Amino acid sequence: MALELRPNCEYCDKDLPPAATEARICTYECTFCADCVETHLHNVCPNCGGGFAPRPIRPATEWRPGLSVALRPASTKRVHLSRSAEEVAELSARVRDIPPEER
Repeated sequence: MALELRPNCEYCDKDLPPAATEARICTYECTFCADCVETHLHNVCPNCGGGFAPRPIRPATEWRPGLSVALRPASTKRVHLSRSAEEVAELSARVRDIPPEER
């Protein structure tokens, strides 16, 4: 199963195309831009409480049969937070000093 490659930051709605080097994801594929992860979320996913990693970039070239962004395209469904900015800030403040691997 391939990553969904969501098209936007769930916090600020910035476009994050498949080759975006600033896209960050949590273990559940929640997707945010690097700026929001650093300045608003403090490396705390507002949905699960986990940390973030750079989202891998799906190859544009079909190096192996059937495997490329052209043949397995990114999602076009935009995703947005279901929590308020206050709820996001509260969770972040509560757990940001705990390393992600210890949450």
